[in-house]
Amino acid sequence: MDERFDRPVRRRRVFYIPGFDPYPPRRYREFYRKEGADQARYSGYRINLRGAGPAAWEVDAVVEDQEVSARVDVLVWSDIVNASMDQGICATYIQMCRTAWIYIGSGALFQLMRLRRGPVIAALYPVAFLLLQLLMAATLVGLFGYIGYELLPISIAWVSLLLGAIAGATLMRAGRRLDNRILAYYLMHDYAFSAGLRGAYPTALENRLRQFEDQIAEAMADPATDEVLIVGHSSGAYLGVSVLADLLRDGRLEQSKAAVGFLSLGQVVPMVSFLPKADRLRRDLHDLSQSDALAWVDITALGDGCAFALCDPVAVSGVAPAEGQRWPLVISAAFSRTLGADQWKRLRRAWFRLHFQYLYALPNAEDYDYFRVTAGPLTLAARYAERQPSPSTIRKAISCYRRMDR
Repeated sequence: MDERFDRPVRRRRVFYIPGFDPYPPRRYREFYRKEGADQARYSGYRINLRGAGPAAWEVDAVVEDQEVSARVDVLVWSDIVNASMDQGICATYIQMCRTAWIYIGSGALFQLMRLRRGPVIAALYPVAFLLLQLLMAATLVGLFGYIGYELLPISIAWVSLLLGAIAGATLMRAGRRLDNRILAYYLMHDYAFSAGLRGAYPTALENRLRQFEDQIAEAMADPATDEVLIVGHSSGAYLGVSVLADLLRDGRLEQSKAAVGFLSLGQVVPMVSFLPKADRLRRDLHDLSQSDALAWVDITALGDGCAFALCDPVAVSGVAPAEGQRWPLVISAAFSRTLGADQWKRLRRAWFRLHFQYLYALPNAEDYDYFRVTAGPLTLAARYAERQPSPSTIRKAISCYRRMDR
């Protein structure tokens, strides 16, 4: 790696790629504002935010006795997410059956079960909940029908059956309305989106990735920028892989005037890369893992039940090069230690909340501190130059689908 990766950072551009999230980007600005202030208090540095648009903000920080400014842009695809979630109850159940068939019929589910249990359990949760809700609604219809035909004259027994159908439909609609707490429909739409084309990206998403690439390339061409940092969270991690792999193949990554870093957080790459038609993503993983034009650090935690924690996404997908794999550096955020005993006890079963903990303050932060990485004076490469990968990382090739785009 050349001198770009060793020089101090005074000006950074950060591009944040959210996961499958229907909410507007201001949500992430509020995360950064509140949690950045908490982390600064824990760690003894200064960090301030100011607005820069609906999907961006400016950061002024003094970290490790160095002044650093950064601009954070959220790369928005929530409109695509919302469009994919615009499904009625019946359509969601059809999605559930189709998605289950894709993962089971392709064998991908059984391969994923050989990795971490948490994400597989999280994937089965919406199926179990939706089936339970359907069973409860059917039970109501059957119960009302039984009462009607047993206790009422046959001429009006249909009224009881109709009341049962209304009660069942009301139960189904109530479950849909409460999904901001239950998250069954949300997660079902998430998995259905990933599996919709058996691992291939839909056209709308491919077009959006082209826009992301142009935004990032513009920042890389700015001689006043010391580092361009791409952060991909959850599903945004595999989108970040594809964006950077495209920039690598068309030569724009190597032409960057700034150091380029890729920080993947809470990645769920195998949920897509294990599918039969994920040829594009598998090629992207293979190509990016060998590049010396960037640094790629993958942060997960065993406490995050939604992520494939400490799983090398390149290796487990079966596309690691025979020689010369450089990335990613896989390390743990170690929530059980970095959150502190009291907070860990309170959050350890809040699995969806912990999936976002990478963006939150850590009272006992060790070598991972989101705000030092995004607003500190070291490039991603320099910050983790001496860090060894976590010893419990899974690197065995698991996926049975290994074909790559040519």
